[in-house]
Amino acid sequence: MFFLFFNICVLLLYYSSKLEQNKSLLIIGKVWPEPNSSAAGARMMQLIDLFQKLGYHITFASSAKESFFQFDLNQLNVSIQKIELNSVSFDDFISKLNPGVVVFDRFLSEEQFGWRVIEQCPNAFRILNTEDLHFLRRARKVSIKNRGDLSSVNLRTEDAVREISSIYRSDLTLLVSDFEQDLLCSEFNIPHSILFYLPLFAQKNTELKPSFEERDGFIFIGNYNHEPNLDALCFLKEVIWPKIKIKIPNVVLNVYGAYPSKKVLDFNKPDEYFIVHGRVENAMDVTLSSRVSLAPLRFGAGVKGKLIEAMIAGTPSVTTSIGVEGIAFKENWCGIATDNIDDFVSGAVSLYEDEKLWNKYHLRGFEIIEERFKAEIYFEGFEKRLIEIQNDIESHRKQYFIQQLVQHQTLMSNRFLSKWIEEKNK
Repeated sequence: MFFLFFNICVLLLYYSSKLEQNKSLLIIGKVWPEPNSSAAGARMMQLIDLFQKLGYHITFASSAKESFFQFDLNQLNVSIQKIELNSVSFDDFISKLNPGVVVFDRFLSEEQFGWRVIEQCPNAFRILNTEDLHFLRRARKVSIKNRGDLSSVNLRTEDAVREISSIYRSDLTLLVSDFEQDLLCSEFNIPHSILFYLPLFAQKNTELKPSFEERDGFIFIGNYNHEPNLDALCFLKEVIWPKIKIKIPNVVLNVYGAYPSKKVLDFNKPDEYFIVHGRVENAMDVTLSSRVSLAPLRFGAGVKGKLIEAMIAGTPSVTTSIGVEGIAFKENWCGIATDNIDDFVSGAVSLYEDEKLWNKYHLRGFEIIEERFKAEIYFEGFEKRLIEIQNDIESHRKQYFIQQLVQHQTLMSNRFLSKWIEEKNK
């Protein structure tokens, strides 16, 4: 009995010390996080908060240009490091940092720096944060541009090969959409055990919300560096808004969002009640004051932060099947979800004018948040999965021989290309 107790104590001490050694975490960001500009920025801030609650000491590194609107991560005791593409300086940096965990922010970061991480820190736990599946978004865009609908989307593209290779090279991939998790498993036979569904978190706001009568106008909001948002705004301006305006002549549509192009700003037509405001300091304030959110997204992927924010504000929305994807089913939506233009218009008018209908969907949004997007639902399972893989990462990797194959083929090509560029830049 004594020896059994002794062995258990030894194992506990071993694993606790092993985990302690792995509490240094490096995030390689595609961009510096801007939580007030995009859902991707908000998602990154949530990941930082989650890992800090799990006891990790975080360094955030990026080769992107700094932005006036980026969040000051020093406020959160997160170390900052500027890194260079195609430079041996990254090798020196990461070998000294020696992180136990490395998070790649989207597959492009993994392509650029993954092979260097493997060379310098082969035992580091590599996590890919997808935000959305880029290949899915791009394939849908091509279908819309070429055919005008999503009836025949080709997913077997070079983009898919690159992104799925990145998934296989990583030890765990985080997905914000359970639809995308199911797609990877069903269409590409990716093992469920190397994927983890971790949605964009949301917390029900318990403060009293403005009522139907206290709100006014429609709202459209989005980061215009993100092409699905720009396409949706153009579609709204040119096709949908003229139809709504005929039915409700004097109602205003307020358009907000970061990085508006000249094309977006030129959409400002006060005489048509189509008002483009540009960036807003607090998106929640303008969403709370609006009666209905419009999001006629024709393509895209991931989860739409603007629609989750509308639910938090208790603002019913009118959107498409792309908009509701990964959030809820169309029939249970907190508003109207349709791909038919006339139904979209009539749904927007009904929601705007019918207080009883508005109140029904106002409450439904809160229910969706409680059911699917509270961080507490996922915290324990995520921590458990991290510990399981970290404690025996060699066994985890041995299960997937394909990981070694894509590392050998893809990483070698990336490595030699990077080395060639490095030499050329000298």
